[in-house]
Amino acid sequence: MAPENVPKILIIDDELPICKNCIKILSGSADEIDYALNGYDALKLLERKPYHVVITDLKMSRMGGMEVLSRIKKNYPDIMVIVITGFASVSSAVEVMKKGAYDYLPKPFTPHELRAVVAQAMNHHKIKMKNKQLMSDQKKFPVLSHQLIGSSPQIKKVVSMIKKVAHTESTVLIHGNSGTGKELVARALHANSTRKDKVFFAVDCGTLTGNLLESELFGHRKGAFTDAHRDKDGIFQIANHGTIFLDEISNISIEVQGKLLRFLDSREFMPVGDTKYRKVDIRLIFATNRELKQMVKDGTFRNDFYYRIAVYPIWIPPLKERKSDILPIAYYFLEQFNRSMGKSISGYDDNAVNRLTGYDWPGNVRQLRNIIERAVILCEGDHISLNNLPHLNDIGDIEKLIEHVPSTSDELKQIKKEVRQKSVHKVEKNFILNALKKNKWNITRAARTTGMQRPNFQNMMKKHGIKLPGK
Repeated sequence: MAPENVPKILIIDDELPICKNCIKILSGSADEIDYALNGYDALKLLERKPYHVVITDLKMSRMGGMEVLSRIKKNYPDIMVIVITGFASVSSAVEVMKKGAYDYLPKPFTPHELRAVVAQAMNHHKIKMKNKQLMSDQKKFPVLSHQLIGSSPQIKKVVSMIKKVAHTESTVLIHGNSGTGKELVARALHANSTRKDKVFFAVDCGTLTGNLLESELFGHRKGAFTDAHRDKDGIFQIANHGTIFLDEISNISIEVQGKLLRFLDSREFMPVGDTKYRKVDIRLIFATNRELKQMVKDGTFRNDFYYRIAVYPIWIPPLKERKSDILPIAYYFLEQFNRSMGKSISGYDDNAVNRLTGYDWPGNVRQLRNIIERAVILCEGDHISLNNLPHLNDIGDIEKLIEHVPSTSDELKQIKKEVRQKSVHKVEKNFILNALKKNKWNITRAARTTGMQRPNFQNMMKKHGIKLPGK
């Protein structure tokens, strides 16, 4: 018997040639494919083996597909059931979907259509099982501010790099888009270093001008400038023996870059208005969301400073490139907000899971955190639903985006991207709805008249949350 995590498919049809043909078509889709010639034999197989996907004919001489579907959903609710039939109609499609079928495939279907719908069902089963596991393990999430959640190859690589460099004194440059969690990585570096019991100081260089940043970092002497009424120790002095995280390092002036370069080489700095250097023992970690190499070419970032801070670069990929981490992170935040708000929400329903895992998250982990916080506030039941995810459930106001005047090149690129995404989303949704209405909600006819493959048409329906009437 194959292990439980190996994909397994069961085909049920009272015509042996159809069963064998389906097995041939799906030979590369699963490691184990069985068949049964009637519903009774199929139920016996289900008692002995855990299947991921069941494909059943609707009309059979011994126990029809509707009865098979009902019994499977009652006794094995996690199995994805695909119903096939040569007697397709809107009413029969609505009925099987109401009873819990994952999908409905009318005969005759092409090999591509069958493989596509099975692949979608397999993926849905995988996400559903992950959601179920996370729901039961929710209380086990560690409550650590520096914890990096996820098991994708990308985040595992980041964790591995942190482990290798954390105990050293090497300078680290963290690179990643806004909201990816650069400070979390910096905190993880500090928490796993020999300085873990000392202070960790995070500084956002993007919020401070050149002179003010220099004063905050190095301190100043009384009379150094107009408002310097007394001596002030800077962050470098206060954080002695600890770790300082300088975020958005691309925003600092060439002059301050030079002073930081000197510090990295000598471990000495001079407060503003002073004449003597001071020596401290601190570790510097830098971060940026910009391409520093290009800034060096443009003359806005020092070449020698760049190569000095890029001793050990760590790249954090955007959330859309590690989608398997979305659910674990969402549950981590759910547990945090459950505690802080005194709630006991147990998890996310299937529709919410599909929307969370299907979204591109342009704002990355920070955006996901904000969305979950709002959802916990709105949720009045045991599970978070689509109604609790208004920002993801709403196309958004494109005109508002167009009217907004960006102040930076990066902001302009982001708004252009959002306008494209939201516009395409609206056009796609209207396209699908129009096709369905014109064809009296018959998916097969709607797909055919628009020139699309039925599985692709259905996939777009799911993407936009469009369901058949009465479903």
